[in-house]
Amino acid sequence: MSRFYYYLIIINMMANIIASVPAILLHYHKEGTVISMILSIGAGVVLVTIYTRFFLSYPGKTLPELLEKTTSKWFYLPFVFALAVLWFIAGLITLITFTFLLIRYLSPEMPIVQICLTLILAVIFGALMKTDRVLYTVEMILIITSPLILFIFYKAYSSPSLNWDFVMEAVLYINQLPNWHSFSACFFLFLGAANLFIFNRYFTDKQTFGFKQIMVIIFICVSTLFTTYFVPIGFNGFEGINELVYPWISTTDSIKMDYFIIERVLFMFLLFYLGIAFLSILIHWHASMEFLKFVFKLEKIKFKNISIGKFLPLPIFTAISIFLAKELTEYQLFRYTSYFYDALVFIFPSMILVFMYIKRRMKNEIPTSKN
Repeated sequence: MSRFYYYLIIINMMANIIASVPAILLHYHKEGTVISMILSIGAGVVLVTIYTRFFLSYPGKTLPELLEKTTSKWFYLPFVFALAVLWFIAGLITLITFTFLLIRYLSPEMPIVQICLTLILAVIFGALMKTDRVLYTVEMILIITSPLILFIFYKAYSSPSLNWDFVMEAVLYINQLPNWHSFSACFFLFLGAANLFIFNRYFTDKQTFGFKQIMVIIFICVSTLFTTYFVPIGFNGFEGINELVYPWISTTDSIKMDYFIIERVLFMFLLFYLGIAFLSILIHWHASMEFLKFVFKLEKIKFKNISIGKFLPLPIFTAISIFLAKELTEYQLFRYTSYFYDALVFIFPSMILVFMYIKRRMKNEIPTSKN
C-alpha cells in the first residue's frame, strides 16, 4: 500500500491520543475498558480490511462517484450530505478540544474566539486544496513533528516515574464486561480508513493489501491503544485517574528533559501535537468540503465568471465552530463526543451494506459501446 494510506490511518489514531478518547477510556477504567479495547481491535481491523479492499477494487474512484453510478438521486444526495456533516463534526471535535487546551495551558489570557478563529484560518483554506496537495501537506508536517513526538513517547516509557505496577493493576480488570462507550471510543480510532471515501481518488495505481499490511495496522493500533490508556495510568496511578480532564497533559508534565533547552515536555508536546491536530482537522474538513461540492455542485456557482462556490461553506464552518467553542463547556464536549462515537459504531459498519449494493450494481452494469 502507498505510504499515504498509512498516513490516513496514523493521523486519526495519533490525533485522538490527546483528545477525548483517553478521557473516555479512563473514565470507565474499572468498568470494562480493557476488554473493550481488545474487542475494538478485532472489530476495527475487520472494518479497515473491508473498507480498504472495497476501494482497491475501484482505483481512483470516490464513494460519491460510485453512488452516482449505482443509485438514484433521492438516495445518494442526502446520503453524501450526511457524510459531509459527519466529517465536519469529526474535525470540529478536534478543533474545539485544542482550543480549550491552548486556553488552559498556553494562552489563558487570549479570548477564545481569537484562538478558535486562528485555528480555523490555518485549516480552512488548506481544506480547499486538491486532494493530492492535502496528502503532501500531511506528509510534510508528519516528517517535521513525528520524530519529536515519538521521542517523547520513548521518554515516557523509559521514565522512572512510570510505575508498571499501576499498569498491571489496570490489566487485572480484563475480566469486566465490555463497556459500550469505551468500545465506541476505541472503534473511532480505526475510522481513518473511511477517509478513502474521498482520498481514494489519489490511489489510481494498483495497490496490494494482504496479510503484511493487516499486521502493520494491527501493530499501529495496539501500540496506540496501549500508549493512550496504560501510560497515563502508569504515571498518575490507577485510583482517581478518571478525574483527569486531559490525562495526557498530566502525563507529559511529569516527564522532564535533562540537558535540553526546554525542560518541561508539556509545552513541546502541545506545540508539536498541534501539528497533528491540524492535520486531523485538515483531512476531515477537506473530505467534508468535497462531499458538499458533490451535493451542491459548488464548482458551477460563479460570479462574473469567477468560481466562488467552493468558498460558500467557509463562513458556515467558521460560524458554527466559533459558536460551539463559546457555548460548550469541557464536560459538555466530553459528553457529546461520547454520544457521537456511539453513533458511529452503528453508522460505519452499516456502510458495508452500501458497498455490497454498489458492487452488485457495478458487476451488472452493461458497458457502453464505443462510437
